[in-house]
Amino acid sequence: MLVTTTSTLQDKTVTEHLGLVSGEAIIGANVFRDFFAGIRDIVGGRSGSYERALRNAKEIALREMQEEAQKLGANAVIGVDLDYETVGKESSMLMVTASGTAITYQ
Repeated sequence: MLVTTTSTLQDKTVTEHLGLVSGEAIIGANVFRDFFAGIRDIVGGRSGSYERALRNAKEIALREMQEEAQKLGANAVIGVDLDYETVGKESSMLMVTASGTAITYQ
């Protein structure tokens, strides 16, 4: 399935707009990862554990969005937007949302 952030497909004709589709992933940060990320913040450097968690959450959200689009009969999702938010008590969880417009094209 084609997934793009653009609202059109170059050299392709959109034959049908099937509607908004989205996927969500919520991940919790664990105590040890927070502890080591805090140390990295003090000493400098990147937090690999958080980066992996974010990448994983993004992949889950995109996969769920594509699955929803496939159920509608789409062969592409255009205008994709990714949002990242903290949720939960003391912002202890991260929510990643992927949304876009399911379409068919030729």
